[in-house]
Amino acid sequence: MSLAIVYSRASAGIAAPLVTVEVHLSNGMAGLNIVGLPETAVRESKDRVRSALMHTHFEFPIRRITINLAPADLPKEGARFDLPIALGILAASGQLPRNVLAQYEFAGELALSGELRPIHGVLPLVLGIKQTDRQLIIPEQNAQEAALVNSAQVLAAKHLLEVCAHLQGQTHLQKCTLSNTPLCVANEPDLSDVKGQPHAKRALEIAAAGRHSLLYIGPPGTGKTMLASRLPSILPALNEDEALELAAVLSVSHQGFDPQQWKKLPFRAPHHSSSSVALVGGGRPPRPGEISLAHHGVLFLDELPEFNRHVLECLREPLESGHITISRAAFQTLFPAHFQFLAAMNPCPCGFAGSNVELCQCSPEQIKRYVSKISGPLLSRIDMQVHVINLTADVLANLPIRQEEKSEYVKMRVSKAREVQYQRQKKYNSALLTAELEDHIHLNAPAQKLLAQMMTRFNLSARAYHRVMKLARTIADLEGVDHVDESHIGEAFQYRCLDRSKNRN
Repeated sequence: MSLAIVYSRASAGIAAPLVTVEVHLSNGMAGLNIVGLPETAVRESKDRVRSALMHTHFEFPIRRITINLAPADLPKEGARFDLPIALGILAASGQLPRNVLAQYEFAGELALSGELRPIHGVLPLVLGIKQTDRQLIIPEQNAQEAALVNSAQVLAAKHLLEVCAHLQGQTHLQKCTLSNTPLCVANEPDLSDVKGQPHAKRALEIAAAGRHSLLYIGPPGTGKTMLASRLPSILPALNEDEALELAAVLSVSHQGFDPQQWKKLPFRAPHHSSSSVALVGGGRPPRPGEISLAHHGVLFLDELPEFNRHVLECLREPLESGHITISRAAFQTLFPAHFQFLAAMNPCPCGFAGSNVELCQCSPEQIKRYVSKISGPLLSRIDMQVHVINLTADVLANLPIRQEEKSEYVKMRVSKAREVQYQRQKKYNSALLTAELEDHIHLNAPAQKLLAQMMTRFNLSARAYHRVMKLARTIADLEGVDHVDESHIGEAFQYRCLDRSKNRN
């Protein structure tokens, strides 16, 4: 019977489900049909495969060829199935041994000459075969990306003929290995570049230590964006697992993954004109958006009220859950989105409310309307809301020269505080569940009394109450103490300026 079975993998978010490529040759009118929910690029592979086989002097069978991509209800997209389809045709027609195909999985796009071209989403494929005893054969241009997973058996080839020679035992393909090319190390902006603003810097350090979300509010030119861009410089480096998760997301994105950016902390700052699809992901096939591209890194939204309200509301679920589910009529795709949220905004439409440099021209109603562009549910999910003030020319001129603390020293304190959190609870303070607060946050009597007074005086919600407790726990961790006292609660509440201002009466 002229039937050959070849294994490959599809793309479903950052997962790579197994696909069995079944190739059957039969008598009848010559032709090639592909079934199994193929997208346009997959259906067009028959022309690429035919030309590649003929150009490499293989015989293209003049018979009825049926190719089934199983499971039939899983969408198949991209040109990754070119190589397994070509090998299946060769095996079904007796030009390649069938018995060795079960030991491998294949993925790669074929040029008309038979050369192998790179594909998107290689890392999920490599992670997928780790659970099997098969080897993966991919194009050589994807080798550096695949080599990031040391434990996987991945082979690279330049041409279809090399793959066929390997399967026939004539030659052996080389295993993918990392090159000795040094990784690209960018010069990160340092926190010492920011002059003054000790309150805002302290808030940034606390946010980094507990992975809390932070909103800077202040007039133009106060350094909000400058401060935000320095957050990656005080964050600990990604570990191996985190770097692999991020690389898998980037691998299936439109931009692809650059191996030279391995372990580089992502900092995403989309423009305020971005759509909801650009932010959360989507399209056909679904691609990750900015919140997933910021996985294990920082998502910074400047000029927060200028974003479309519908776009901002899309942030509410991933801020709580750490993932985003893109649902369509025919499928669901899950992308991870464990990011640290950072934002900045002006206090009013003209930007100068509370400024000591220029007079604000906005009415109270205009200011209220401007701030209300950000919904209450979204604001309540932001742990820290900090005012950043103007520095006058006299203050700037009298600041000490070269005495600002460098990022490397702040990073040491942040790293130590994070280690304490992982030893105690195996997660960041910001990720603590309500049921876990009593186990890990121990308030003394004065701290409990102060928190109760604040709840009553400022009419705090239960969510704000819990976030103040988490902030206080992070402040205590930075100090290296086990118990949370009233000084930690008091400082934590200073970083809830919108809760204080909305209840002044």
